[in-house]
Amino acid sequence: MKKITLLFFTTALIFAGCGDSSTPDTPEKDDMTKAPVAKKIAHEHLTHGDSRMDNYQWMRLSDEQKEAATPDAQTQDVLDYLNAENAYCEEQLGHTKELQEELYEEIVGRIKQTDQSVPTKVDGYWYYNRYEEGQDYAYYCRKKGTMDAEEEIMLNGPEMGAEHDYFAVGGMSVSGNNNLMVFGIDTVSRRQYTLQVKNLETGELLSDKIENVTGGATWANDNKTFFYTRKDPVTLRSYRIYRHVLGTDAANDVLVYEETDETFGCSVFKTKSKDYLMIACYQTLSTEYRFLDANNPTGEFKIIQPRERDLEYSVAQYGDNFYITTNLDAKNFRLMKAPISAPGKENWTEMIAHRDDVLLEGIEIFKDFLIVEERSQGLTQIRVKKWASDDEYYLEFQDPAYLAYVGYNPEFDTKVMRYGYTSLTTPNSTYDFNLATKERTLLKQQEVVGGTFSPDNYASERFMVLATDGTEVPVSLVYKKGTKLDGSAPLLLYAYGSYGNSMDPYFSSVRLSLLDRGFVYAIAHIRGGQEMGRDWYENGKLLKKINTFTDFIDCGKYLVDHNYTSQGKLYAMGGSAGGLLMGAVMNMAPDMWNGVIAAVPFVDVVTTMLDESIPLTTGEWDEWGNPNDKVYYDYMKSYSPYDNVVAQNYPNTLITTGYWDSQVQYWEPAKWIAKLRELKTDDNKLLMYCDMESGHGGASGRFKTHRETARMYAFLIDLAKE
Repeated sequence: MKKITLLFFTTALIFAGCGDSSTPDTPEKDDMTKAPVAKKIAHEHLTHGDSRMDNYQWMRLSDEQKEAATPDAQTQDVLDYLNAENAYCEEQLGHTKELQEELYEEIVGRIKQTDQSVPTKVDGYWYYNRYEEGQDYAYYCRKKGTMDAEEEIMLNGPEMGAEHDYFAVGGMSVSGNNNLMVFGIDTVSRRQYTLQVKNLETGELLSDKIENVTGGATWANDNKTFFYTRKDPVTLRSYRIYRHVLGTDAANDVLVYEETDETFGCSVFKTKSKDYLMIACYQTLSTEYRFLDANNPTGEFKIIQPRERDLEYSVAQYGDNFYITTNLDAKNFRLMKAPISAPGKENWTEMIAHRDDVLLEGIEIFKDFLIVEERSQGLTQIRVKKWASDDEYYLEFQDPAYLAYVGYNPEFDTKVMRYGYTSLTTPNSTYDFNLATKERTLLKQQEVVGGTFSPDNYASERFMVLATDGTEVPVSLVYKKGTKLDGSAPLLLYAYGSYGNSMDPYFSSVRLSLLDRGFVYAIAHIRGGQEMGRDWYENGKLLKKINTFTDFIDCGKYLVDHNYTSQGKLYAMGGSAGGLLMGAVMNMAPDMWNGVIAAVPFVDVVTTMLDESIPLTTGEWDEWGNPNDKVYYDYMKSYSPYDNVVAQNYPNTLITTGYWDSQVQYWEPAKWIAKLRELKTDDNKLLMYCDMESGHGGASGRFKTHRETARMYAFLIDLAKE
């Protein structure tokens, strides 16, 4: 795939046309003489008899246009516009260059340059990743038997990524005999990986090469067969699972499963026991699993429980039973058991009952212990139960706001569980915990180098904010001790609020650059996430999505009213679906925020959800609603940020996007900034930076990505000085 490098042109106005239907450009405002003005081409979206005029739809390019060796006229127009926006962004932030460099050096200066992950034992080998000073990418390594053994470098990340603007390693899977490894590589940033196989004994790359997959593969127990998932080349939906035998032509791989429902995706994995291969089919409201004896890769997968609307379940295996976490008659999920010989729901028996005030998030199975991950009052809990008795206990944690999670535990016959812990003031920590003796061993804590960091220098709080409708919304907050909480401090409020993804209070060494400059940082755990249980999610989606936005606004008001900050010093940030949140609150409460950062923002909601050719669209109708239904169309249109831009004042805004983004396509933020610039009535900054070499996750590499962070932080710090 050809990439188009962005050139910084000095031209500020884009006049080139894509057709004869263009309307005259909006006259320049005095305060925007240097700002790009996108041309307008009238385009009508007609749905349910409702007309939406979209003057910037011309910015949408097809993948074929983006990938063409020579840009056509429309592609060149889009590139020229993105060029102009980037040049304008660079110009407007030019006076912060020294600050950006200071921030960048400060942020990367806290990273331990020569570092290594905690080794994990699998099938007699210790696996770990390590970084060397100055390198963006990791070495993927292992040692046989003991950590004193000779190191084997399985993948040399610095060498492999050296010639690429973007480089990411997908899943790595080692065969049961420890001799072969299948891995995925993405050099485009569209999460479309190419699978390759390496002989770990000889270092040879085998001829097997498979393109456009999800990034990982799963071995059968014969050490020569693996299964992988292909993506639809247009929508990027994971929809086909193939079986590949080493040394054969991938064109002849056997299709073992195809997901024909466009609202579902699928994946393949192996149980912890390595006895079974599993195919998972999933969408927002339903799941379905199939299983196959891993010793018989050419056999036929059998269904555990056929899919049903609103029935979700996940599966673990122990002995002759499947252990099933499900929402069957249990909104917050419960744990069931079923015999492998007859696993349908009619044979499910209850192991852990449903609780109205506790969300059961997942389980981990050991020979003698069952580990249950739960969430109560917004905080994560780790519960330990013995199989042989009713004995159980919870691990204890001290911070007012924290994240505790069960780590990677591939070994079954062990009494030691690995888990992680972090809080707003505690760097990420990896522990081994003896489930029998309760002895806790700290294996590694993220090291903050290059300064005098101490958790004792920072304070965190957690409290509940009463929302407009009477709902209590949790807020987690951190600041450096000595920061005055009298309304004088700038405060950055962050949230996401979609897909049931909980935004947990974790430590960030990057964030210290704001805290040390007097910022308060707060996370609003708004509806649409799952912090307070399944109801929390369901009351922030579909026809209740507005709650997500009003919760965020109410949290902002509380922070101002209680002197954590003042209205002129309140800032907001969110990315992806959190970028939709930013767009919505900018329309609904534009005067609340002195500045907003909207990262890869999903803002053209109606148009995107009507376009089934765009990646993720059909699989997300149960999250946002299907606008082909007028009820959902009308509701979606009522909050869609792009459709609700009006002539009013807007806060200072920095928007980021990636030209190769497969999740929120670049044209959504590009269209949005064009419309904002056309209609807004203020003199505030309105900037967009488009990374022409990256996708949804931004730049690759552990250092390059912080150039983007430094730009965003400089934007906020500069505003706070005004």
